[in-house]
Amino acid sequence: MNKSVDNYFIEGCGRCPLGGTPECKVHCWTSELELLRKIVLNCGLTEESKWGVPCYTYQSKNILMVSALKEYCCISFFKGSMLNDQKNLLVKPGPNSQAVRLFVFKNIQEIIKIEGEIRAYIFESIELEKAGIKIQFRKNHEPIPVEFEAKLEKDPVLKTAFEALTPGRQRGYILYFSQPKQSKTRILRIEKCEPMILSGIGLHDKYKSMKK
Repeated sequence: MNKSVDNYFIEGCGRCPLGGTPECKVHCWTSELELLRKIVLNCGLTEESKWGVPCYTYQSKNILMVSALKEYCCISFFKGSMLNDQKNLLVKPGPNSQAVRLFVFKNIQEIIKIEGEIRAYIFESIELEKAGIKIQFRKNHEPIPVEFEAKLEKDPVLKTAFEALTPGRQRGYILYFSQPKQSKTRILRIEKCEPMILSGIGLHDKYKSMKK
């Protein structure tokens, strides 16, 4: 896992097999990520490396992350669902996401077009932390193994990647993780599948590719 923010923009997070290679997702969004980083830092947030990606905090409280996925780069607000998004600029990473909301960008012009709104949302996120506002989470309808649920709560990057999967892919992983009776076996399965989830690959996608 990459522990340096500067290295992230060069080599990626280092959490999947593509890290440090020319195929790393970060290299698809170099200019966009540089601009997003500049905008966020100009809003007065502190830059840290958490979970292998750039995380921006206010008085040690997580506000947002800047990261690259396969199809887009983004700003991820930890409490995005609490923001006053009257223009509907934010999107859910997945249908079951209760807190995180994203600014999604596919080219640098999209960032420049709403730079003022990006700053406004960042400042609003800071005010939410100052006010001590908490999100009341609903229980998931799909029974998630406690080991995987704990992993997702500790790792926002993995959680965002998992929620970005299609419902079918999510269910496939949940069923696979739930099968073993022993906790240590469930944990091993979760650790084994983590790079696939971060790469946006479904459990059964792997088996299909192996058969070809």
